[in-house]
Amino acid sequence: MRFAIIIPARFASTRYPGKPLAMLCGVNGAEKPLVQRSWECAREIAGAAGVWVATDDQRIADVVRGFGGQVVMTSPDCRNGTERCADAVSKLGAKLGESFDAVVNLQGDAPLTPTHVVGALVEALAADPAAAMTTVAVRCSPTTYAHLVGDQAAGRVGGTTVVTTTDGRALYFSKRVIPYVSPLQPGFDADAVRLHLGLYAYRPEALAAYAQTLPSPLEDLEGLEQLRFLEAGQPVRVVTFDPVGWDCIELNNPEDITAIERVLLQRGID
Repeated sequence: MRFAIIIPARFASTRYPGKPLAMLCGVNGAEKPLVQRSWECAREIAGAAGVWVATDDQRIADVVRGFGGQVVMTSPDCRNGTERCADAVSKLGAKLGESFDAVVNLQGDAPLTPTHVVGALVEALAADPAAAMTTVAVRCSPTTYAHLVGDQAAGRVGGTTVVTTTDGRALYFSKRVIPYVSPLQPGFDADAVRLHLGLYAYRPEALAAYAQTLPSPLEDLEGLEQLRFLEAGQPVRVVTFDPVGWDCIELNNPEDITAIERVLLQRGID
C-alpha cells in the first residue's frame, strides 16, 4: 500500500491552547515547537509518499512553512483529527491522486511515536479487507503505566488505553486506564495494559464516510474520535507492540513537557 501522512494540528485546544507551538528542548539545548518535532518524526517513516500538516490556524501554518514543511489549510469546523484528515485529503485532491491506498494520521502531539510501527500498521490494513482503520498500541512499561495512573489519580487526562479481542479487533478505547489491574493481584504486570498511540491508517473511502457521520455518544463522552468507528460497527484492527525502549508519552498537559524532554535526552534527539 502507498500511503500519505497527515499531521492534524489545532491551536484552540481546550486543555492546552496553542499546544502545537509549545517548545520542547532537545539534547543539545535546541528548542523546537511540538509540531516540528512531530513533523520530523513523520519524515523518518520509511515509504511515506508525502507529509502534510493539516491546520486551520495561520500561526501554525507560518511556523510549519518556516521549517520547510508542507501545509494544507482545513476547515475550523473539523471536530477532531480524523475529520481534519478527511478534509485535508479532499482539499489536496490531485496532489494525492488515486495512487494512494491509505492515509496515515500521525497525531501532532506525539513526537515520540516509534516510526517503525507505521509499516506494520499499513500492512495490517492491507491484510484485513474488513478493517476500516488500523491503529497501534504498545504494552505498558512500568514507568509508562505509572505515568498513566499518576495522571488519573491527579485528575488529569493522560494517555488513552485500549482493550481488544484475542485476534486484535478493538473492543474499546478509554482515557481511563483499562483494564483495571489490581497491584495486589498475583503476577501483576504493567504490560497487561496497552497504551494507544495516536496513529491511524485509514482506507480513503472509510475516512470520507467517517466525515459524513455524526459524532457518536461514546465519542462525545470520552472525547475519543476512534469510538465513532466502533459505534458505527466498523471494525478497527489494533497492532500491538512490546515496549519500544522509551516511554511514548504524548503532550496532553503542560506537565508532560518535562517527561518528553527527558526521553529526547535519553534518545539523543536534538
